[in-house]
Amino acid sequence: MSKKFEGLNIHQKMVFLVEEMVENELPLKEAQKEFKKIYIETAARKYNGTKIRIAEALGIHRNTLNNLSRDLKIELE
Repeated sequence: MSKKFEGLNIHQKMVFLVEEMVENELPLKEAQKEFKKIYIETAARKYNGTKIRIAEALGIHRNTLNNLSRDLKIELE
C-alpha cells in the first residue's frame, strides 16, 4: 500500500480515493460499480469463492450475490 495510506483510518482512506475519483470526473454510477466489484472480488478471494460465505460476510442473500456477480461480470468460482 502507498506511503500516503500508512496510518490512515478507513474513512481517511476512502476520502482520499473519492477525492481522486471526483478529480478525474468519474460518474457516481461508475464509482459505485467499481467499488462493488472490488469489494465482492476481495471477499471471494478471502472465502475461496464459497458463495454462501461471501454472501453472509457481505450481509446479502446468496441470490443477490449471484445477480451482482452476473451484472458486474465477476467469476466467483
